Amino acid sequence: MRMCTGCGEIKPKRELVRVVKNSEGEISLDLTGKAQGRGAYVCRSIDCLKKARKSRRIERSFKCRIPDELYDKMETEMIAGE
Repeated sequence: MRMCTGCGEIKPKRELVRVVKNSEGEISLDLTGKAQGRGAYVCRSIDCLKKARKSRRIERSFKCRIPDELYDKMETEMIAGE
């Protein structure tokens, strides 16, 4: 069970998408859930990603600033993954 950084609901790991920060500091969307690095979870809805973006919860969990272009890329990947 993991908590969504957008809505705060606790759901099974398979129902969520993992956002990963790897050892080089690169942040990406991990649709498989198997990438190396620190993870934060968000529901598979664009609304939850937007809530997490607005409240900066993903940035707080990774302790770094995430550029707007990266959030836009994650939204595009999430739409394509549906």
